Amino acid sequence: MQDRRIALFALGGTISMTGADAGGVVARLNGAELLTELGTLPVHVDVHDAVPVPSAALTFADILDVVATAARAVEDGAAGVVLSQGTDTLEEVAFLIDSIWPHAAPFVVTGAMRNPTLPGADGPANLLAAIQVAGSPSAAGRGALVVFLDQIHAARHVHKAHSTSPATFESPDTGPLGHVIEGTPRFLTELPPRKPIEGWTAERVTETKIALYTVTLDDDGALLEGPDHSHLGLVVAGFGAGHVPPHLLPALDEILAVMPVVLTSRSAGGSVLADTYGAPGSERDLLARGVINGGFVHPYKARVLLRMLVAAGAGRDEIAAAFAELG
Repeated sequence: MQDRRIALFALGGTISMTGADAGGVVARLNGAELLTELGTLPVHVDVHDAVPVPSAALTFADILDVVATAARAVEDGAAGVVLSQGTDTLEEVAFLIDSIWPHAAPFVVTGAMRNPTLPGADGPANLLAAIQVAGSPSAAGRGALVVFLDQIHAARHVHKAHSTSPATFESPDTGPLGHVIEGTPRFLTELPPRKPIEGWTAERVTETKIALYTVTLDDDGALLEGPDHSHLGLVVAGFGAGHVPPHLLPALDEILAVMPVVLTSRSAGGSVLADTYGAPGSERDLLARGVINGGFVHPYKARVLLRMLVAAGAGRDEIAAAFAELG
């Protein structure tokens, strides 16, 4: 692969953090400095340093800027793209990229859970594996991927499951797509390609506000009372297979009258059902009221998808079809 080149975008996060005089660690290392730990690389890497901030501070605008620059790099001959960033929002960022990335060239997202000041820091190994995946012809056409601990995950399924473990990323519904073995990506599972969302603009995305409401035991529903018309959509993270307390139904009916509402499960794995439970507040009841079935798209990703669809001017049927496409 030595005659191939990829583009690396360094955003900051734990993978790039070193000690600060005031205590703790902060983003300090740039993309070129991250590469110095990797030795001889299998491809040429063009480095782009973007906003060096913790991933909790990232915005949709930041990621859309990276995607636009990455697209130009691919059009100029890059075989793939790697994005290094913090892990707090990595699953949402990867899913956003997967929702809009129009190229066959792989877009690989990675990071670290142990910062470079610690023994056994995982950043260098994760970054090298991500570069190996991004530079491999076998990764082409698979959309956005997340590479951690030599596992290759589809952005549409990956989930951060632990706050501190280096093994935090997993795909509860499917398992990883493949593994990096002796420096070579080996894919064991195929996924149908996604059609990228079109018709949005960066300005429209910034203006589009989508709320996420997680239902809890003995929920008083106060945050649902009266739809906020500054928001243009709502994702409900319901119990289990897609259930809410019956006393929330009047508020949801009011919200449904003015914006799309997507029903997801607050569970880490599994799908919202469609035709099993029939009590008030069950999935049958909610879908009959006009709520959109989120299927296997879990709450954080659902908010990303709904925001991009609404920003693109999608109607209810188009929104429902986009969620159904993902299971």
